[in-house]
Amino acid sequence: MPMSAGEIEQMIRSALPDADVRIEDLRGDGDHYAAHIVSEAFRGKSRVAQHQLVYAALQGRMGTELHALSLQTKAPD
Repeated sequence: MPMSAGEIEQMIRSALPDADVRIEDLRGDGDHYAAHIVSEAFRGKSRVAQHQLVYAALQGRMGTELHALSLQTKAPD
């Protein structure tokens, strides 16, 4: 069963409480999302490390309940 945008957002906010999170359903199918995330936890980390934090927040659901997630991550300005 696919994940909802709300569930994705909740999991990310749970792991990164200060995060500003915006989730877009790219196809309207509940299976392809884009996430725009701004968090202080990303400061000083490479893009790969930032994405790993997000994947860890999703607790192994990437590739199962969540088929595709495009990530845009950054630290606050």
